[in-house]
Amino acid sequence: MLLGKRFEKFVEDSPVSVMVRGSLERVFDPACLERVFETNAVLQYTKELTFSQCVHVMSDVVFRISPTVGAWYQEHRADVSVTRQALYDKLKDLELGISAALVAYSAQALLPVVKNMKAQRKPLLKGFRLRVLDGNHLAGTEHRILELRPYRAAALPGQALVLYDPQFDLITNIVPCEDAYAQERSLLLAVLDLIAANDCLVIDRNFCTLGFLFGISRREAFFVNRQHATLPYELKGRRRLAGMDKEGRPIYEQTACVTDPETGEILTLRRITVPLLKPTRNGETEIHILTNLPVEAADAVKVAELYADRWSIEVAFWHLSEELESEINTLGYPKAALFGFAVALVAYNVVSLVKSTMRAVWGPEFVEEQLSMYYLTLEVSRVSSGMLIAIPARDWDVFRTMSTKQFAHMMLDLAKHMNTQKYIKHKRGPKKKQPKKISGKHNHHVSTARILAARV
Repeated sequence: MLLGKRFEKFVEDSPVSVMVRGSLERVFDPACLERVFETNAVLQYTKELTFSQCVHVMSDVVFRISPTVGAWYQEHRADVSVTRQALYDKLKDLELGISAALVAYSAQALLPVVKNMKAQRKPLLKGFRLRVLDGNHLAGTEHRILELRPYRAAALPGQALVLYDPQFDLITNIVPCEDAYAQERSLLLAVLDLIAANDCLVIDRNFCTLGFLFGISRREAFFVNRQHATLPYELKGRRRLAGMDKEGRPIYEQTACVTDPETGEILTLRRITVPLLKPTRNGETEIHILTNLPVEAADAVKVAELYADRWSIEVAFWHLSEELESEINTLGYPKAALFGFAVALVAYNVVSLVKSTMRAVWGPEFVEEQLSMYYLTLEVSRVSSGMLIAIPARDWDVFRTMSTKQFAHMMLDLAKHMNTQKYIKHKRGPKKKQPKKISGKHNHHVSTARILAARV
């Protein structure tokens, strides 16, 4: 192993912590981060506090090593040459393009490692780069900013559209927006700039607009998009039965045409209809999915499966909120909050790399069915502080200088030292029907001891 003796005890007791920290050190290579900053900064420049230091601060908060940016500064004030206010000022002015570029850089840096380990999932659609598009609104923050103090309402610092690659379990791109009230569709033009030929986007109905569908098609890319009720279209021919899905539901297909009102261009699509097992809250009994994928690439049943798999990005968002501090409520300024969210997405990609390594060593069943991300991230946050004290910063440089192949082999070797029983989920039994609650309107409290004494 290329690691020194100082790593031995941590490799033995907590190899996962070494894997996570080593991956962060590789991705957060200061030289690479400064290139990201210099390439994408428009107005900002580096004076004393570097971009890589800002990322380091935020990553410690995201992994809950430090509870807040202020707490981090209190503990590390000797390590930085600026005041606490200067640190906050730098964070609140970080341009959105820098945050977006940071996420894209992390995916580009980690993708070759996953491929080298052959740890990716099976492709959902062979021959295409499949990505899921969804939006995420950041939760309300504390009212620390002077102008927010008169308001009782939640202060929303922004939103972002996120592109997720389910095969490699990586967040590939984000389109951040400071205005939490902005219509998500207004960000779709920026999404089109991230699409290349032979991409296939799985999209929910909120993004089903003529401009977006034609924009994807003109880039020689493809989409699987739930139809929005307001989309103008014309059906051609009769609806036919195209097959049955895994649940035994009939899947129907019909030709649909949409027209660009500006150019008169006509786009011929396949309209897939999927009956629902139970009506939606709006009373819908079936959904319609539009796609420009050729039949030979995906039949109607496959298209329905692809759309059903869009929940994978919701799982990613859930892990971000539950296991990582993705929405830091002490950061009220939109740019700072969105930068924190971007660093959380990079952290998600790092944890995803660790999971891919486990998938290669311990099998997909362990990762998908048994692995508890709660216990994994809890151990990382618990061990990291002591590990960084015991192992000097210069010793972590080895993770940055390794080749992709060496780094992949190192990760696989570390995963073999895992005690997998430490990270097993404890699945709960079936939910029990809750008893009718006794009102607390008149009796505001009860004695637990007396209630237990009356237990039969």
